Amino acid sequence: MRARIFQQPRTVTQSGTANTSKWSLEWAPAEQRHQDALMGWFGSGDTQAQVHLHFDTKEEAVAYAEKAGVAYDLELPPIRVHKPKVYADNFKYGRVENWTH
Repeated sequence: MRARIFQQPRTVTQSGTANTSKWSLEWAPAEQRHQDALMGWFGSGDTQAQVHLHFDTKEEAVAYAEKAGVAYDLELPPIRVHKPKVYADNFKYGRVENWTH
């Protein structure tokens, strides 16, 4: 069974990078999920899909997968570029962008 090692992305409503330094290991689903006829809920007999392991570093996650003999896919996070902005530039004389209000 394959596992996926990745770094948690920031949530959509989050502008900072808090809680994004941890690495996670998740197993790929082993069987397809099916819908319960009575309640309409989705489920499967695959209990391994419920396990999510968290590590402080990428090296710890990879070492655990190799020690346990688990095949894994490593997903590296995209490079984040921080562009500092200055509020005073909104009122700068000779600014390139049009004034919007």
